[in-house]
Amino acid sequence: MDMGLHNKTALVTGSTKGIGKAIAIELAREGVNVLINGRNFEDAERSVNELKSKFPATSPQNAAADLVDTRQREALFEKYPDIDILVNNMGIYEIMQYEDVDDEVWEKYFRTNVLAANGLSKFYLPRMLKKDFGRIIFIASEEAIMPSGQMPQYAMAKSMLLSLSKSLSKLTIGTEVTVNAILPGPTLSENVQQIIEGVYANEDLTFAEKEKKFMAANLPQSEIQRFIKPVEIGRLAAFVCSPFASAFKGSPIRIDGGMVPTIF
Repeated sequence: MDMGLHNKTALVTGSTKGIGKAIAIELAREGVNVLINGRNFEDAERSVNELKSKFPATSPQNAAADLVDTRQREALFEKYPDIDILVNNMGIYEIMQYEDVDDEVWEKYFRTNVLAANGLSKFYLPRMLKKDFGRIIFIASEEAIMPSGQMPQYAMAKSMLLSLSKSLSKLTIGTEVTVNAILPGPTLSENVQQIIEGVYANEDLTFAEKEKKFMAANLPQSEIQRFIKPVEIGRLAAFVCSPFASAFKGSPIRIDGGMVPTIF
């Protein structure tokens, strides 16, 4: 399906690996010129070259920057003042006990997972409204609405993104600009794959068998009993960015494999 996104420009934060990279690839597949972002210039450049090789009709660019740093954000704005799509994917996470989360950690997660995304949105949203087209997506998590208790600082920040996306959506009434949040469940990132391989390193199992065993032991509430593939999130994001998704406004869009129970 042609998503109608040819020659649009998208900034995908944290797009050198994981979910962000998958979204960048799927947008490029649809003819989008993707600005690849990460803190490391060389990592971003490798991803840019990969997109150029796979999708030669597009023009990916290196948008390496530490987006928590206000000055680096402003330099990014100066270099790329006009985009059609903003995917706020960048974020940090780690398992922590509540009693170990001090004020410094709370503030770090707020600055990294919320304020950086807000800063980008605050700059680009008025420009999207002026031309009457734009897409802003916040990548949240099932932790935003069903905290596991294993990383309260992460769950708090992701909940904030849901509130922020709805508040910003209220500013787009009557326009072809949309602001939404995507809530992935447990996803098979590079780090997760390494963890699973390590847990069952001494067992003669295929990765699919290891994954199934890990899910049954640790995430029995998942209805798919496997990790979500980044490409699945990438394809959903590409659709939400498309003109076909203009009726999604301020929506928390779940792709959690059935992790979150539905309450009627």
